[in-house]
Amino acid sequence: MAVPVCAVTECGGLRLTALRFTVAVDGGSVVGGLSGLTVGVNATGGRKGSARVLLGGVGKQRLAQLEYSEFQAAMLDEDKRRRKAAKIIAVLGHYLGTGNSLDGLTVADIGCSAGFIADELAAAGARHTFGVDIDVPGLRKAAKRFGERVEFVCADGTALPFPDCSIDVLVFNHIYEHVVDPDAIMAEMHRVLADDGVLYLGLGNRLGVMEPHYKLPFLSYLPPSLADRYVRLFGRADNYYERYRTRRGLRRMARAFQVHDYTFPVLATPARFAGGELFPGVAGRIARGALAATPRFVLRALLPIVPTYLWVATKGRRGPAGPALPQPPDQVRPL
Repeated sequence: MAVPVCAVTECGGLRLTALRFTVAVDGGSVVGGLSGLTVGVNATGGRKGSARVLLGGVGKQRLAQLEYSEFQAAMLDEDKRRRKAAKIIAVLGHYLGTGNSLDGLTVADIGCSAGFIADELAAAGARHTFGVDIDVPGLRKAAKRFGERVEFVCADGTALPFPDCSIDVLVFNHIYEHVVDPDAIMAEMHRVLADDGVLYLGLGNRLGVMEPHYKLPFLSYLPPSLADRYVRLFGRADNYYERYRTRRGLRRMARAFQVHDYTFPVLATPARFAGGELFPGVAGRIARGALAATPRFVLRALLPIVPTYLWVATKGRRGPAGPALPQPPDQVRPL
């Protein structure tokens, strides 16, 4: 194993500029290029592996989660992550009209952590697959297992190390609430996405009743100071890091793209989208039937409180190329 030239560690008070480093791990490598991003490790507050991010000398008050996989066990749940990947690939395949194939495409998973989703994207036939994150421990694990067919890059999402219009498929799955500046990342993904490329967006809704990370009802409804007290009261964490947006806010965040909403298509026909575990058993079959038969105007009325949205975004005007569905994807009106 090679010693990193420049690595993010937990040394108290350490300040470093992460320009580029390589960590060779049993046949794979983590290649870092943070475009001159200056990182000051915060040894006194925040979660393990958090650091204050300084861009252009101006400090942002929110902390970047540099070692997310170290304190969020869900990122290392391989079975669950691979099931999510199967759903993502099925949605992308329907939109592209390619079944479950990504043959010949250049694909990047932004916020890849331990690399399970990126590995599935590569297995779906992608010609080149990248996994991008600032989670160095997660990237090390990913490179050790999957480095032979996925290139893992340590890079900030606001400065992706790809040329303009060079990526055919981008995946940004339940990441925006964890980052300091999701609007800047959306702009950067718009830059690197090919003109005929597609972007998969898994987006949590602030108005979803049960907060998915801490399993506390209405947590995401609260202002930050009250949310911090809420998670401390129930012993979940020292503070509430995540910042969700409402559907309206998400539409504004994606305003540079044309967007189709796959939320109800996936819920109504989960088997088609590798989401059979969403509605197990007899009750699940009843729920699937009810969703498939529910009038479209009723479903649209429920959209503001749906906990998760599954969107496919493009830079140009195009639509789903897959077969007809009981609940077809709707186009999302931009703000």
